[in-house]
Amino acid sequence: MFAPDGPTFRELAAQVLSSTRTGYDLLAPKFDRTPYRTSDSVLEAVAGALRPLGPFGSGLDVCCGTGAGVGVLRELCRERVTGVDFSAGMLARARAAHPPVPGEPAPDWVRADARALPFRSAFDLAVSFGAFGHFLPAERPRLFAGVHRALRPGGRFVFPLPAPPPVGSLPYWELWAFDAAMRLRNLLWRPPFIMYYRTMRLTDVVAELTRTGFTVELTPLEEFGRRPGGAPWCRLVTALRP
Repeated sequence: MFAPDGPTFRELAAQVLSSTRTGYDLLAPKFDRTPYRTSDSVLEAVAGALRPLGPFGSGLDVCCGTGAGVGVLRELCRERVTGVDFSAGMLARARAAHPPVPGEPAPDWVRADARALPFRSAFDLAVSFGAFGHFLPAERPRLFAGVHRALRPGGRFVFPLPAPPPVGSLPYWELWAFDAAMRLRNLLWRPPFIMYYRTMRLTDVVAELTRTGFTVELTPLEEFGRRPGGAPWCRLVTALRP
């Protein structure tokens, strides 16, 4: 699962026994050498879907981590690109990985909790990649409301949402076991480390975004194929602030 120079078992154990924030500060130096980083294939699929709609003015990467999504925004946005994350360690790695380039807007890096974003009507495009498992379902309305406030009218909040694995398949049981282990860990150990893979149901997410005031569009990302019944393996969720 990990590159040879990726985190050791001891380092991962130290991470998961810390708080979510401290855990990512610890993991940051080796995060890009783990399977947790969003794959280039997902980043390129999202960028490809957004190119015909651009260029955009300003862009925000919500929970930017080491900045993979900021790379997408730098291609699509002409005025301002901002990455926001609550981990100082991840932001430091992002800053090192995305130095200023002549002729492009230099990224801004903001340390903030995504549940309390410090922006209002500032962005035309917001993206997020692989971060929603760090929010309990009860916290998502605050997250979505903050993104809604951060967007200008007509702005878009865009993120990929993969379909769950088939019930009974090996990936299904792997994710079930991971979530069960995390729930047991959080029951027995403090501070909690929040990371769950099975809490982002499409119907719930669409309903929550709609209640927040977004108009929601779903686009199949055909690069990832379709399930046996014809449904896409991955959708692009676009939440438009009217």
